[in-house]
Amino acid sequence: MEAPGSAPRVGGRPAAAPAVRLYVFPHAGGSGLMYQNWPALFPPGWRVVALDAPGHGTLMGQPPLSDGDALVGHYLDRLGPELDGSDAPFAFFGHSMGALVAYELTRRLVADGRTVPVWLGLSACGAPRADAPPVPIRTRELSDEELRRQVARLGGTPPKVLDHPGLWRHFAPVIRADLRLVETWRPAPADTPLPVPVSLFGGARDAVVGLDALERWAERCGRLLAVHVFPGGHFYFHDAPEALTDAVVIGVATALRTPSAPLAGR
Repeated sequence: MEAPGSAPRVGGRPAAAPAVRLYVFPHAGGSGLMYQNWPALFPPGWRVVALDAPGHGTLMGQPPLSDGDALVGHYLDRLGPELDGSDAPFAFFGHSMGALVAYELTRRLVADGRTVPVWLGLSACGAPRADAPPVPIRTRELSDEELRRQVARLGGTPPKVLDHPGLWRHFAPVIRADLRLVETWRPAPADTPLPVPVSLFGGARDAVVGLDALERWAERCGRLLAVHVFPGGHFYFHDAPEALTDAVVIGVATALRTPSAPLAGR
């Protein structure tokens, strides 16, 4: 385990790696809005694409999905042609529920022999197990008020949503559907460890996903680069994302420098 130092910076941004497209998968109940400031934290030439699931952010008008396979299928339909036709390297980063989505999407791309990311970042999410959810947050039997208090303890949801009765009535069903998806989803074990280089990220005081659960990803990853542990809880990067984004740049650069890295499926 390591807490990364800062990457070399040029003009306030990390200096490393060629142009890369970074796809970001948000947490349960979250949207790409949380990552709106990330593009400025990456090297010139990088493109950060924060993706919204149905019912979230830019796709708020669509009904949310409560089935993990359906959600991955949504992203496969949305991104597949773009990824298959990509001439530039791309990478995936997922936080909490988004880590589970990013992993399963990568696994399906590998299994289908399609273009794969050069690097995968998994944050604040335990590896899937048959007997336990990867992010153990119980939603059954919780009233909306109990759910609101639990979400508030986790962080990551703006107080204006939690404290506004009208907004909370709108967002509570979306958050509940996402948490139920995580609670019930059990991705099938891969036939072989994932060949894509992987970096793991977590908060030292995360009361939801402990470091032992995070490190179990090693069983599913054939090329684990590093486990980065930061001060903070489940949303350890919320107030100061620079250390995390620097580590993402370093992870991608390391993957691209490794001769055996699967460069975009080619």
